[in-house]
Amino acid sequence: MFSLPAMRLSTIDVGSNTVRLLVADVLDGATWRVVDQDQTITRLGEGLARSGALGEAPMARTLAVVRGYVERGVWRGARDIRIVATSAVREASNGRAFAAAVEQATGRRVDVVSGEAEARLTLRGVRHGLGALAGPVLVFDIGGGSTEYVLAEDDVIRSMASLRLGVVPLAERFPFPGPVAEPRYRELYDEVRARLEHELPEPIRTARVAHLVGTAGTVTTLAALDLGLHRYDPERVQGHRLDRPIIARLAARLGAHTVAERAALPCLEPGRADLIIPGIAIVMATLDQIGVETLRVSEFGLREGVLMDAIEGRRAP
Repeated sequence: MFSLPAMRLSTIDVGSNTVRLLVADVLDGATWRVVDQDQTITRLGEGLARSGALGEAPMARTLAVVRGYVERGVWRGARDIRIVATSAVREASNGRAFAAAVEQATGRRVDVVSGEAEARLTLRGVRHGLGALAGPVLVFDIGGGSTEYVLAEDDVIRSMASLRLGVVPLAERFPFPGPVAEPRYRELYDEVRARLEHELPEPIRTARVAHLVGTAGTVTTLAALDLGLHRYDPERVQGHRLDRPIIARLAARLGAHTVAERAALPCLEPGRADLIIPGIAIVMATLDQIGVETLRVSEFGLREGVLMDAIEGRRAP
């Protein structure tokens, strides 16, 4: 008896705020072992809502990180490297040109996914990480340029939506450089809440869910802060539960700080210090819209869903 060598794959998620790397050995079926993972905030979507185009500096920052991650995947021995780009690239007037520049610089194809495809892939990653969840599940993914919602039961997607509601444009319109003033935060929250009420499909807006699951930087950061982590630990964050009183306490704690003081907190990346308040507004508005008190945090998301698609694609005839 002998075992076949593991198949090593890599995925790179080029988001509107963060670029995420995953390198993993596929062991058996959809089981894998993480070899390397990383993320870097490049804020690709900076100024996009105002100008309609990606800026030269954000594109340069992002291209440098993606090129470095591709080289890292090659150095790690990945047989296949999949790059996906999300809302900033698909919405910008020069998004396709930027994707072409990344392809030329790295020699790798860039898949600019639709909002619906992003939501589907995120759900795949979340379900793989958390396992079977009985009853209706609503997954939401707060991104830099958009927020995706997917309502599913078992493996059946009941409804999905990709809203142009991201923390980067919200932070640009609602900056909080100092301690957060309650009237200004209320204005931010009310706008987000109204957007959910008007833009979410009726099946999601009125859903009675058994589980609300959040993924991406806002909720994972809140989980790390609630756990009191000094260094980010994805295994402890995975599956952590956040209820409304905990989120409210974290919001009050973060809101009492200046943006520089928030950036100095452990497990809160400096590039997220001005984004965490808009992110909290989306979390709280989602809880209120759906009428639940608790959410589960998923460390797994889009990049893991892309990895699962890559595994299946390589095994297809």
